[in-house]
Amino acid sequence: MTYDWCGWREAAETALYGEKGFYRSPEGPAGHFRTSVHASPLFAGAVARLLVRTAGRLGTDTVDLVDVAAGRGEMLTGVLAALRGRTAGRGLTVRAYAVETAPRPPGLDPDIEWCSEPPRGARGLLFANEWLDNVPTEIAEADDDGVARYVLVRRADGAERLGDPVAGADARWLSRWWPLSRPGERAEIGRPRDEAWARAVASLSDGDAVAVDYAHVRGARPPFGTLTGFRAGREVRPVPDGSCDLTSHVALDACAAAAGGEAELLDQRAALRELGVIGERPPLSRASTDPAGYVRALASAGEAAELTARGGLGDFGWLRHRVTPDSAA
Repeated sequence: MTYDWCGWREAAETALYGEKGFYRSPEGPAGHFRTSVHASPLFAGAVARLLVRTAGRLGTDTVDLVDVAAGRGEMLTGVLAALRGRTAGRGLTVRAYAVETAPRPPGLDPDIEWCSEPPRGARGLLFANEWLDNVPTEIAEADDDGVARYVLVRRADGAERLGDPVAGADARWLSRWWPLSRPGERAEIGRPRDEAWARAVASLSDGDAVAVDYAHVRGARPPFGTLTGFRAGREVRPVPDGSCDLTSHVALDACAAAAGGEAELLDQRAALRELGVIGERPPLSRASTDPAGYVRALASAGEAAELTARGGLGDFGWLRHRVTPDSAA
């Protein structure tokens, strides 16, 4: 550990993905925070239905499913289980790829291929749930004269100070997507996320790409940024020492523009409702005719409500890209 000063992007890259980084810990992300994947199997079921739709649009019964930032393979495991249990998915052959920096976990379904990068030329669905928020970025802050400067951080304790003025491609990104003017305003410079998402979308030869994350758009950016830390289920001060997750919300509109092509941005409530996750309580009359079925339906409705709740998981942004052979060329 060092007391030297550096930019947040460099510090977070080491803290999250270095040799002893947070994402290489044995417990994985699920040991520290709960995503939609961990909240309910309904989420994996919705992704399974989306995969079936993608395969139908492509006119194929063999389809690729690429899970970017796969954690320990929880979503892919759930999707494959959902497909095996559904008539609509039983005739579908799925080539499943888990993209992750950590080593392959023991006991994972052997049908899931573990890789460090999305496979080139995949034909099907690429899905990235809470990936882009962990792509490290530089942080900028407007000084007393309103000049955007890089924020430097000390890895050991998270102390900050202002560095040089933001310049070059970073300055152009700020000007277009998140301009700063008032002293103390902050922004996460999302250019690395734009580039990462554009590469991921370009890895598909045909199909659909979906990024899911807490997000904001130009005109409604948070004035002081969103960088924070998580450890053992609790929000903590962000210190880039490898002891906690480091995350910030994503400018998904900028990511959409960087990837180009046909894109749509909507919230998780709308996206999951399209995929059959409604959250309606079963009729009370069912409790007397089918008590066990009523209890199961009630539990499912509660899980669906959590996935689509305002102020919670339902506020996640979904960025959906349609990739065709022409657009991928």
